[in-house]
Amino acid sequence: MNTGTPTKLLERRSEGATAGQSRAPRVVLFAVVGMVGVLLLGLLTVPILIGANMFFTQGAGCSGQKSGITGQVPPGANAKNTIPADYLHWYQVVGQQYNVPWTLLAGIGTVESDNGRTTLPGVHSGANAFGAAGPMQIGIGGLAGNAWGGAPVHPASEKVIGVATDEDGGGVASVYDPADAIAGAAKYLVAAGVQANPSAAVFAYNHLQSYVQTVLYWAGVYAGGNFTTVTAQLPAAACTGVSGAMPSVSAPNQAVSTAIAFAEQQIGKPYLWGGTGPDAFDCSGLVMMAYRAGGINIPRVSEDQFKFGPHLPESQAQPGDLVFFAGADGTVTSPGHVGLVIGDGKMIEAFATGTPIRIASYTDRDPVGFTRPWADSSVPRSAVTGVSPASSTGPVG
Repeated sequence: MNTGTPTKLLERRSEGATAGQSRAPRVVLFAVVGMVGVLLLGLLTVPILIGANMFFTQGAGCSGQKSGITGQVPPGANAKNTIPADYLHWYQVVGQQYNVPWTLLAGIGTVESDNGRTTLPGVHSGANAFGAAGPMQIGIGGLAGNAWGGAPVHPASEKVIGVATDEDGGGVASVYDPADAIAGAAKYLVAAGVQANPSAAVFAYNHLQSYVQTVLYWAGVYAGGNFTTVTAQLPAAACTGVSGAMPSVSAPNQAVSTAIAFAEQQIGKPYLWGGTGPDAFDCSGLVMMAYRAGGINIPRVSEDQFKFGPHLPESQAQPGDLVFFAGADGTVTSPGHVGLVIGDGKMIEAFATGTPIRIASYTDRDPVGFTRPWADSSVPRSAVTGVSPASSTGPVG
């Protein structure tokens, strides 16, 4: 991409001409499927109308467990009919942003890395033998050239010639970050004229006709709604101390137990400012809906939640308490971010755009305070069952 025009991005398949000739019978079959995919591409910019609450699942844990279903999945469906919720989110967001069919991006991500789930070299670090890297396998050097532009991971402020992008606003353009990589792939397809000729753009992305046909096949599958979503592939840091699921939690009462269980079910769903579910949440929306599931109504925004319930020191925090941070849009007296304490210095939080709902540590994040919502004077004792005398109130700050 150094010239600013599409090149042979993934030269590892430059033997495509001879490979295509040697597989002529299969190519004919793929061509038929590919043509169906091309016909479907005209509809791909229209969201699949299957109910917004089905796009993101209610699975728990940090390790990509299967959960709910999106669309109708035929018996014995291939494992590639599953898309991690975080990848689905970015395929759709980036697709709308760049006017690229999200299903086409998903088709590329499926063929290149099984939507980030393969452990092949270069997908999560380094590069493969041909110099391609990341979940969308974009060239960073070697035979593939440097279509990414600059180092594989570099400050977003660094000006480069290529498709490198800081899509999720983290301050870094990383070829290994799903959001950044998907946006980079979209930019490449736009430069290759995807709006006018999708199949030609995919061929520009990878000079192998069978590759184009396979990508179009998966794009058609996804356009038809024949896929399931699975819990997002959360970064390892978000699961520190967690063995593929929630740590053991000892809740002080049934209301808290229900609230934590609700929050756990949202892990892997995307952050959405102003979101209160069921598909996406912001920080205060998540804890409000969690407590509502437990039968307790608390205020909507973090600033008001900070005033609800007794304050207590960090040393006395227990599962069900809320932990607050100043955040980018708040202060120490009117905090802009909140999480739900689950014990052992950890919380469930809806952190920010681009980061799925996750389990994270709060001990190294400089919290500004803790509250105990269920102990607020306005909450009837009848709403809180199983309360022990020692835990019925907290020290007022």
